[in-house]
Amino acid sequence: EVQLVESGGGLVQPGGSLRLSCAASGFAFSDMNMAWVRQAPGKGLEYVSTITYGGDSTIYSDSVKGRFTVSRDNSKNSLYLQMNSLKTDDTAVYYCAAPRSHAAAIATMTSRRPAQHSDILYWGQGTQVTVSS
Repeated sequence: EVQLVESGGGLVQPGGSLRLSCAASGFAFSDMNMAWVRQAPGKGLEYVSTITYGGDSTIYSDSVKGRFTVSRDNSKNSLYLQMNSLKTDDTAVYYCAAPRSHAAAIATMTSRRPAQHSDILYWGQGTQVTVSS
């Protein structure tokens, strides 16, 4: 059974930091390109970041570039998202995800289109991040 379990969300003040983790099981994690996707209240899905299966290439949405860092540890089947300088606009449910197509995910991000549920092969249950004073 495929499982992606996120943790690390919570309530943080603007300017603060959080580190999200995702534990993967049930599939060949080290062979999969991965992503973080978020959904803010009343908005569509947004790719936040992608990372190749070896971790050598990462891409960020313009909205988080320079503030968020994605990483992975294939020896632990884990994906991470370090979020710094958080803003109220970062409030969302964050999902660990395996896109069906890494190239399509990048195209979606660079075109600033919303992601579609059908773009994602595997989803986690999500973790809530709330940025508020």
